[in-house]
Amino acid sequence: MQDYKPLIVQSDKTLLLDVHAPGADDCRDALIPFAELERSPEHLHTYRLTPLSLWNAASAGFSAADAVAVLKKFARYDVPQSVCVWIEETSNRFGRLRLIPDTLMEGDDTLLLVTDNALIHREISAGKGMKKYLTSIMDPADGQFAFRLRLVDRGTVKQELIKLGWPVKDEVPLRDGEPLDVSLRDVTLEGKPLVVRDYQKGAADALVGNMGPGTGYGTIVLPCGSGKTMVGMTIMDRIKTSTLVLTTNISAVHQWIDELVDKTNLTRDQIGEYTGEVKDIKQVTVATYQVLTWRPNKEEETYPHFLLFRERAWGLIVYDEVHMLPAPVFRVTAELQAVRRVGLTATLVREDGCENYVFSLVGPKRYDVPWKELEHSGWIADAECIELRLDMDMEKQLDYAVADSRSKHRLASENPAKVPAVQELVKRFPDDRILIIGQYLDQLFELSKLLNVPIITGKTGNAERDEIYGKFRKGEIRVLVVSKVANFAIDLPDASMAIQISGTFGSRQEEAQRLGRILRPKGRRARFFTLITRGTVEEEFGANRQKFLAEQGYSYRLIRSIDELNDELDAPSGCSGLSGGGE
Repeated sequence: MQDYKPLIVQSDKTLLLDVHAPGADDCRDALIPFAELERSPEHLHTYRLTPLSLWNAASAGFSAADAVAVLKKFARYDVPQSVCVWIEETSNRFGRLRLIPDTLMEGDDTLLLVTDNALIHREISAGKGMKKYLTSIMDPADGQFAFRLRLVDRGTVKQELIKLGWPVKDEVPLRDGEPLDVSLRDVTLEGKPLVVRDYQKGAADALVGNMGPGTGYGTIVLPCGSGKTMVGMTIMDRIKTSTLVLTTNISAVHQWIDELVDKTNLTRDQIGEYTGEVKDIKQVTVATYQVLTWRPNKEEETYPHFLLFRERAWGLIVYDEVHMLPAPVFRVTAELQAVRRVGLTATLVREDGCENYVFSLVGPKRYDVPWKELEHSGWIADAECIELRLDMDMEKQLDYAVADSRSKHRLASENPAKVPAVQELVKRFPDDRILIIGQYLDQLFELSKLLNVPIITGKTGNAERDEIYGKFRKGEIRVLVVSKVANFAIDLPDASMAIQISGTFGSRQEEAQRLGRILRPKGRRARFFTLITRGTVEEEFGANRQKFLAEQGYSYRLIRSIDELNDELDAPSGCSGLSGGGE
């Protein structure tokens, strides 16, 4: 019946999803390509249609008609006509401006920005910010209106035009880099058959294949633990060119190098490392964002290591964890528009609102798979998310009442009641490999000492860090305390449980990354505990942190105290959603 459909479409472009209605899960999956989740309380989840969400969809071949069809299929009431018209008009902005080679001039140092619409041409001509980049051509060829721009301004123009609401479809051919004979092995060095999963092949096809957009640039969105590194190596195998891989920290650099040696025909001697410790540039080079954004002091306007981008004729740049791309790297990325490039990430959410920079400079989203779809297929672990609420003692409550907003967050995060709660969880789950994750070092060091387990922070030396990670992977360490350094690009495949004791305010991407640390399939349920201080700002920040995962179909079960947790764990088998041993 019509009344039982799950979606309510409102004229302000918000979408209300009734999570209890038949078809709600299918509707959520259908919304992911073109709508953004805003709020996810118990009964109604709120999505919003935005220009960027529609342009990402359009760039991946998802048309306005497709979006309207989804709304009409799941809508409980008639979809407002104004929303349908807005979707069509907004989606159709993608591709109205195109970048093409400048065939009217000799040489290859200029490009043409063309449109078939005189009003668009006039609007851009009137924009004061664009005049220093664009020169209008008075007699356009083939009935098109055009601007000429310098090749070096290609990225900057795309970035500025998206601010005006005009996403550019870049059709300028990409240059070829140095050729490189790189291919995936049939069998890894350990003797295991190397299998590229269907969705990994699909992601590579979407970027460089003959099907779909296949443009050679863009962003691939896949869950943590689903093998984004394999996608990057598959693209390398397809393109066979010199490659620069940028990632978040030295441990991730070493993991990329290990994976390349294990799964491709490259030897370790063919792969360069460019970090704070080593500056070795080869046809395949793996570098950190940190070294690229280093400068002698904050007053310096230049970044010495940006020269890395120009050291070779790179044919491919891989931006690992692209949602973490630092602002200075955006600047140099604006210059690298002729290079094939791919961003790899679990979520395009950025708390600084710079998703549009990823769209215009690295490339729009080309491929996306819902997390739950891969969970159902067994490619990532089944995960249970639990929020454990804890009280704060009276003395701490008094301190909290008079603190400023930033101090309130820290006081709630460092609630002393969290320490015995963590100890109890570690005791109750003896068969799990556990990560304890937080951001305040005093609290982390206290837990490390009480539990007699190693700790990794930003000050842990890289050799020691790699040694500890190695022992955890081998099972020599069952519990590991980690600071924010473990949020990104760390492969700990046997981790089956995470205890989050504090986070970066309301960061949705951090929440997704931390859950991702335990999503490697391992034949048992993964558990993600978040410890929240009751009646504090942590509750609000926690709700915001959970939004992205709620969009992916995860729900957080609330446990109101340690006593309630113990009651559940002590309940007869089958009476509780939790169990203390292996499954």
